[in-house]
Amino acid sequence: MSFPAQRLRRLRRTPALRRLVAETRLGVDDLVAPLFVREGITEPQPIASLPGVVQHTRDSLVKEAHRLSSLGVPALVLFGIPSRKDPEGSEAWNPNGIVQLALKDLRDDLDDAMVLIPDLCLDEYTDHGHCGIVRPDGTVDNDATIELYARTAVAQAEAGADLVAPSGMMDGQVGAIRNALDGGGFNETGILAYAAKFASALYGPFRDAVDVTIVGGGDRKGYQQDWHNRGEALAEVRADIAEGADIVMVKPALAYLDVIAAVKASTDVPVAAYHVSGEYSMLKAAAERGWIDGEAVALEHLTAIKRAGADIIVTYLAGEVAESLNG
Repeated sequence: MSFPAQRLRRLRRTPALRRLVAETRLGVDDLVAPLFVREGITEPQPIASLPGVVQHTRDSLVKEAHRLSSLGVPALVLFGIPSRKDPEGSEAWNPNGIVQLALKDLRDDLDDAMVLIPDLCLDEYTDHGHCGIVRPDGTVDNDATIELYARTAVAQAEAGADLVAPSGMMDGQVGAIRNALDGGGFNETGILAYAAKFASALYGPFRDAVDVTIVGGGDRKGYQQDWHNRGEALAEVRADIAEGADIVMVKPALAYLDVIAAVKASTDVPVAAYHVSGEYSMLKAAAERGWIDGEAVALEHLTAIKRAGADIIVTYLAGEVAESLNG
């Protein structure tokens, strides 16, 4: 055996040696927990396609945020499920809408202990399931939609958001939101932009979680990105940064590690990656059947996402992985 090969093997010999020379280290500080809060329920509601994840009440949301904070998880992304939906998604910017009320609860209770990041989109709030205003011909009106995103951003900032997270993939959304925040006196509220969000088949469990079905069996391929293309994603990222994004996100994560790496190599802003519902649910389903070691695969997957270049990982595994890393 040659000398270089011997050296590499020697440094793998024990767990302590492997830790000592590990090139990538996953930590609790890398994790962000997505949480759901539903209007009009009195007990948390399990989500069948997302084992271990629930739609929270306002009270249970605060308790879960406390638990995550105590584990060292620094941030959460918040999604709301309103009792009433309409064509415009008006509950998204209602000062008394579920997300705004939940943000106030969290801010009052946690102060600055966690970074609060509401998702900024309309699909949870519209009765047709699209991310914006739909024209009579069924297409989404980009410019009318970003006006509503701007209103929503201000409402979320007023309720206590540290960052807003526009996820609708409308052209110009980051610039419109930045202008609205600055004009409303919220120049310190940041933007985490879903800059490279692909029209993926991995979002099904999430749509169960937020009770979203696109009317008429349509899809979002006209505004979300084509999963065949990496250069297109980089162009979208550059556009969002030019418009004022503070952090950019790639979504999904595992099937797009090459995109994460390319974004990291081409920008100097923090890069987030969303380990999405389908990625989580596949792991959980295989673990439940005894086909894989779920805890080991979870750590391997999240470490791979970080190794690819993600500074921040949004994942439904945040709580259990934090427990494992703290253990």
